[in-house]
Amino acid sequence: MNNSKIAYTRNEVMLHLGESVNDYTTEFLKPIEENWQASELLPLTSDTSFIADLKTIQEQAEGLSYDLLAVLVADTITEEALPTYETWLAGVTGIDQYSNNGWMRWLRGWTSEENRHGDVLNRYLYLCGRINMKEFEASTQYLIADGFNNGAGKDPYRNFVYTSFQELATNISHRRVASLAKQQGSNILSKICGLVAADEARHAKAYKTFVKRILELDANEMMLAFEDMMRQKIAMPAQYLRQLGQEVGMFSNFSDAAQRIGVYTAYDYTDILKSLIDEWEIETIRGLQESGEKARDYIISLPIRLNRLADRMKIPETHYKFNWILA
Repeated sequence: MNNSKIAYTRNEVMLHLGESVNDYTTEFLKPIEENWQASELLPLTSDTSFIADLKTIQEQAEGLSYDLLAVLVADTITEEALPTYETWLAGVTGIDQYSNNGWMRWLRGWTSEENRHGDVLNRYLYLCGRINMKEFEASTQYLIADGFNNGAGKDPYRNFVYTSFQELATNISHRRVASLAKQQGSNILSKICGLVAADEARHAKAYKTFVKRILELDANEMMLAFEDMMRQKIAMPAQYLRQLGQEVGMFSNFSDAAQRIGVYTAYDYTDILKSLIDEWEIETIRGLQESGEKARDYIISLPIRLNRLADRMKIPETHYKFNWILA
């Protein structure tokens, strides 16, 4: 990959990329008229078949395992904390939340699609009859009220590494919940999670494209940003999960459940990193400064180190009792 040696500021790069954001919006977001809505996927109280449909949902939900329900609730809480993610992205250098520039049009369009995820998953949890909704809702409020620091600050380079990684991780999680839900007898939940996963895949392509374009303009700084985010590790929003009346600190219990059933594992973290290294052609980028070369060396060597750590991990077999799930 050839890279210009002209030095650009973050603002200049974002301004340049912002001229093409409308194209990205068209490519990676769907027209609202063509998008699915929660009301199409779950029964409405106004439907004459509502009672029968509700019975079907609850009968199918009876077969869902405890760990799968725990992961589903945590995934839903994470999706429901959307205001936090929109707020932090609106404050990123070069986006300018007070104008109607291309970046804000992208951010609002992305937010509008993401908003449907919490809507449909929340509605499913309400209807399935196996969730303590007050506990779930309190955890959602905690996650929004407590805030979240993804470690990227206002830097667009670091934030786009983060969002590329995060969207890929959520795609994996929702896709595997969809597969497990089908195996455990809930075709309804499987369809919902499959549609959410497809959205996340499209969104990941967008953020990966932003990083690829930045690498063409400012490769050394982008490489340093990539290295920094990987050194401090990608912190999932669910890191700050807590239940009613408790302090933050239950993420490991959720993570254990996700790993036990193979929804999202330490190996997936490494696989995402390897996919980004390939997608961004990290090994073939030329014209880097010494600092960028060192950053690249670290990034390329990291997957092997992470897999060694994953090999040594022991996942507890004991199930943590989540207040979200009815006995």
